[in-house]
Amino acid sequence: MTDQKLNRDRHFPVILLNNFIRRLASNPSKYSQHVKQDGVVADLGCGPGFYTFPLADEVGEKGRVYAVDSDEKAAGYVAKKAARMNYQNIEAHASSAASLGFIQDGSVDFVLADGLICCMAPQDHAAAVAEIKRVLKHGARAYIMTTTGRISFVDDQEWESILSEFKVEERNYAPYKLSRWAVVSKNGVADPQGE
Repeated sequence: MTDQKLNRDRHFPVILLNNFIRRLASNPSKYSQHVKQDGVVADLGCGPGFYTFPLADEVGEKGRVYAVDSDEKAAGYVAKKAARMNYQNIEAHASSAASLGFIQDGSVDFVLADGLICCMAPQDHAAAVAEIKRVLKHGARAYIMTTTGRISFVDDQEWESILSEFKVEERNYAPYKLSRWAVVSKNGVADPQGE
């Protein structure tokens, strides 16, 4: 892989990330158990909003979903769809997950980083992990997933290093099939009431 390719985030066409076949293979509401009414969610690497809109339904009108993608087209697609469908609880941002200055410290109840870090330029991985930790409320959770194999910018050693930054509440273990995933909490402390 050339240095130029390693310095850029990977972006995929909207149609690949939001289509009928993907809906058959993956339930867009599968993260709802991590979300509470009136909560604040950060959907990092949101793409065209496959998970964003179900998350917005879960948090309700008084909640908020930050839909963040480094691809301006994807973030723009989410913003337009949210306006068209009258979702006032979605805030779309074209930004790297390594730079979330528009989200306050300790203000997020759940971070979804499904396929995020493995598609980011390697030099931004540590900053993205630091930003996830920064925005999470004490005891809040994040779901982090990376793909495996040739399309991933994250190897097993780096994955374990990422997990060492958090308290791991649930995860899969090697040998990995298509992905590595974990539910983690901030500061190594889980909320004892599960909220």
